[in-house]
Amino acid sequence: MIIIVLGITGVLIGGITARKRRGNRKDIAQYAVGFAMAFMVVGMILTVILDRILSAA
Repeated sequence: MIIIVLGITGVLIGGITARKRRGNRKDIAQYAVGFAMAFMVVGMILTVILDRILSAA
């Protein structure tokens, strides 16, 4: 669930960033995908950390 939320957040932030920098549609798509991938990696790490913490208790 964390991964999905952060992925969607990354798409929104990436799209907004590219739009502010006056990018065309391809630029906006590339930023959106790049940010989504980066945020999803962070979400995967957070998920593993939370799983290990909660399963140890």
